[in-house]
Amino acid sequence: MEKSVLLVDDKQEIAKIIMLYLSSTYKVSYKENPLKAIAWLQEGNLPDLIISDLNMPEMSGEEFLVYLKANYLFSHIPVLILSSVESSSNRIRLFEEGAEDFILKPFNPEELRVRVKRILR
Repeated sequence: MEKSVLLVDDKQEIAKIIMLYLSSTYKVSYKENPLKAIAWLQEGNLPDLIISDLNMPEMSGEEFLVYLKANYLFSHIPVLILSSVESSSNRIRLFEEGAEDFILKPFNPEELRVRVKRILR
């Protein structure tokens, strides 16, 4: 069965690149912010992986991660965080909050593909 990925990023250019790389292997759904993603999840959609940007308006990727991990319906879904800020203290905090992986932007799309494959195997 085809694995599904929810992509949450307010920058559509980046989302298009990610979807281009992942859509041949996975069913990719896209939401431009965490609030829309939460509404989509609450409709009963349960992806196998969530890829979320860290810095977004309204609700940050970190707040989204904390929400997901605190909710028993979604806490089992692995979350891969994308960020343009290189900070080991940020990464450590995100891992402590339950992030499965972290990729620094700009990233090599092939690295993203391999990391997603590793998480979903």
